[in-house]
Amino acid sequence: MNGEELRKKTSEGGIVYGTMISVGSNPRWTQTISGFGLDYVIVDPEHAPRSRSEVADYLAAFNYSGVVPIVRIPISASHSVTMYIDAGAQGILAPYCETVDQVKEVVAAARWRPLKGVLAERAVENNELPSEETREYLESRNKNNVCIIGIESVPAIENLEDILKVGGIDAIFVGPNDLTITLGIPDQYDHPDYEAALREIISKSKAAGVPVLIHHQTVSLTQKWLKEGARFVLYSSDARTMHNGYREEFGQIKTVGQELGGDSASDVGESQEVI
Repeated sequence: MNGEELRKKTSEGGIVYGTMISVGSNPRWTQTISGFGLDYVIVDPEHAPRSRSEVADYLAAFNYSGVVPIVRIPISASHSVTMYIDAGAQGILAPYCETVDQVKEVVAAARWRPLKGVLAERAVENNELPSEETREYLESRNKNNVCIIGIESVPAIENLEDILKVGGIDAIFVGPNDLTITLGIPDQYDHPDYEAALREIISKSKAAGVPVLIHHQTVSLTQKWLKEGARFVLYSSDARTMHNGYREEFGQIKTVGQELGGDSASDVGESQEVI
């Protein structure tokens, strides 16, 4: 799959599956990750300390894997968008967008790069390009660029209907940790206010023909919101999944070891990663 194929599948109501890459950085990991049956990954230099060249090497390896590499950019600005697309990303996730102007800047960079300034504004606001030849050229050049907008606060939800009127958005991303904090209910993912906010986001996005991805960290929450309409599935992260997998399997092994006189099989607990 490439970015264009992923965009087409999600726009037609299909379900795609991916995870967040929060700690992996060596390009050799891409061979392992590409065997997990994923459609895409989101590489995260927003919260993780990764250099531009390090991300570029990782993206280059993913671009030969059949898994679509998307980057969660550090800042929702045009420079960050073009920098990571130029580095090899087949899309970007722009975090914590709250205004129409922010979204227009991101979309213009993803859809119409390398246009900048007034011409980029005309393209995204009025669908006005210098010529039809320019339009065809840029549509072809940027066809793999998946453009995901992060809605992670109460003000963002309040502006969502207007944000969704900006053409060129491929998906809406919800960051549960940030959203629950702004709702005044940190990490309470079963709270009625949080669930109401997600249903509002899904409903408004569905009406605009835009799929939603919600970055939950448990299978049960991911399944629940998949059933409720979040068809662009983003589950957990490489670090968290590895932690929980080793925790479960070594827990089973240590139980037998304890029966044979070894140390007690203490539980290391769930991963505490927050991204």
